[in-house]
Amino acid sequence: MGTLGPVGTVDLNMPVLVVDDYQTMIRTMGKLLRKLGFENIDEASDGHQALEKLRSGAYGLVISGTDMQPMSGLDLVRQMRADSDLERVRCVLVSSEAEGAQAAKQAGASDHIVKPFSASTLKDRLIAILGQF
Repeated sequence: MGTLGPVGTVDLNMPVLVVDDYQTMIRTMGKLLRKLGFENIDEASDGHQALEKLRSGAYGLVISGTDMQPMSGLDLVRQMRADSDLERVRCVLVSSEAEGAQAAKQAGASDHIVKPFSASTLKDRLIAILGQF
């Protein structure tokens, strides 16, 4: 998948797709990811656009909001898990409610984060699913 470097560490150049229908959230997430050292960040404004990008590129990580229209983040993850080419791509869902964690897990998300959160919280979650970086 291109997520691991030669010594088993996370490749900070792996393509990361940030998905949200609020441009402010995409910008904020991009800043946090850059602060953590990720350099190859792409964006999509909804689940449909995200699927198009995922099917045409090799992304190692997706970070998506849950409450989007017309396709929610939960539906995006379900579509990813149903697609043999995308089923192994790690996906973190972001929501404003702690109760969203169970729905995210049931949909097949790798993890769930509740807004607002810090760069250190994001890093801890990413280390849990990607490994140390």
